[in-house]
Amino acid sequence: MRIVAVCGMGIGTSVLLKMNAEKVLKTLGIEATVEACDVATARRSAETANIVLTTPELVESLKGLPAEIISIDHFFDLHELNEKLSKALL
Repeated sequence: MRIVAVCGMGIGTSVLLKMNAEKVLKTLGIEATVEACDVATARRSAETANIVLTTPELVESLKGLPAEIISIDHFFDLHELNEKLSKALL
C-alpha cells in the first residue's frame, strides 16, 4: 500500500497529513508507505500510489491520476482521516 500526501509546496500541509495518516493507519492495523510531496512531484510519483491525500483546493489539479484522491478538510482531525481512509481501505 502506498499513500502520497500532497500540498502546494510539499513541506507544510503534506508533512502534517503524512504524520497524521501514519497515526491513523497504525490504529487501523494497516501497513503502508506514506510520503509527502508537492503537486508537481505527485503528478509523477502518485502514478504508483494507491491513495492520494490532499487539500480540497488541489483535487482538480490531481485528477487523472490512477490513485484514489481523498480530499481532507481538517488536517489535525484524526477522526476525519480515520473515516475517509477506512472507507477507502476497508
